[in-house]
Amino acid sequence: MTSPIERPSLIQTYTRSFNPLKNRNLRIYLGGQAISLLGTWMQATAQSWVVWELTQSESSLGIVVMLNSLPLLLLAPWAGGIADRFNRRMILLVTQTIAMLLAFSLAFLVQTHLVQVWHIYIFAFILGVVGALDFPAQQAFIGDLSGMSQVRQAVTLNIMGLQVARMLGPAIAGILLKAVGSAAAFWINGVSFLFVLLSIFMVKSHQQEMHKRGSGRGQFRETLDYIRSQPRMVDLLILASLVTFFALSIMNILPAVADHVLHGDSQTFGLLMGSSGAGALISTLFLLPLSQSAKHIGRVVGGAAIWMGTFYLLLSRSTWLLLSMASIFLVSLGAPLVLTTGLGVMQLLAPGDMRARIISLFTMLTFGLQPLSSLFIGYTAEKFGSQAIIMINSICLIAGAVLMLTFRNGLLEWELKPQVEPILSANEKMKI
Repeated sequence: MTSPIERPSLIQTYTRSFNPLKNRNLRIYLGGQAISLLGTWMQATAQSWVVWELTQSESSLGIVVMLNSLPLLLLAPWAGGIADRFNRRMILLVTQTIAMLLAFSLAFLVQTHLVQVWHIYIFAFILGVVGALDFPAQQAFIGDLSGMSQVRQAVTLNIMGLQVARMLGPAIAGILLKAVGSAAAFWINGVSFLFVLLSIFMVKSHQQEMHKRGSGRGQFRETLDYIRSQPRMVDLLILASLVTFFALSIMNILPAVADHVLHGDSQTFGLLMGSSGAGALISTLFLLPLSQSAKHIGRVVGGAAIWMGTFYLLLSRSTWLLLSMASIFLVSLGAPLVLTTGLGVMQLLAPGDMRARIISLFTMLTFGLQPLSSLFIGYTAEKFGSQAIIMINSICLIAGAVLMLTFRNGLLEWELKPQVEPILSANEKMKI
């Protein structure tokens, strides 16, 4: 008589999520990424405040985010294919070097008081092009370092570094903005890229050789056809898109909330951004690893979206800094459960020869929505007020998640049963 398979305890599940750090190459790469991401979030915070000081316009804040994210939407049909077909290490070296040069150039303009809002628009778009090529290569490169048996945990660890940076970066930037001015954040970000470049040189990766067949558009259609055949992938994409459009877009107008609603300054803005980072960090450190043992993935992701909408409702009514910080903290507990779970599970379910392309499509259909969402929230907030549009977005997010859980057949009962499969092409896998 065989004994039943015992489910791991919560402590075992949590500790296993850190197993990829035993891999020296992954440990070095994620360390360099963590330092670079700290600088990135410092620059993002300083850049938003510079735009607000130059324009006092919510729509200008939306335009910057729109220009930064538009390339994700435009280049996705090619970016994933490039990351699958060519050497990902070289792609990352090129993209990270360009991003470093952009940071130094913007630092010079801010330092010399020559910066104009159109400069930031141009830099935001160029950086968006770099990011569109970098993101699928970077996420697939993590799988090259960790192996597919640990890719979900490795993606989670990378997001942990992101959330640490997202918590500390805005808080440090807020202090620097008040003490020495915004240029310091841009200089520090430029220097931080040196660490990630060094880590890429130091690690050894194992990229699966793929046959270079078909055009970029043809491969994109093949990827889209495959995802359409997988209902749970479609569900993850829709839920992640809802969170991106209605929830993440609210972060774009936080400078206006800090100024007009809370009557604060750059340090107030830094505290709001830091609260968001703190919530996302706690979620990534504790909730996300534990969620990997959850039986029903659909309930976790859908419930997290409803949770976010609920606390954005609270933020829409708050005029008190501490309550606003608490609301944003609680909202941010849910974001990694939707986006990081979606990204990790999509990689786990993907055929080996289109993993980067599926990541690219996930990026296109989620973060690629930001051009629309950022323009929408920027112009409507300017017309109706920040608090009103936050309330509208929160209601839309809750309603969308409830509809998904109610009407998407099988989503509530979906159980993820990951297994390490041989590398198969999309056509071969669809025949199984």
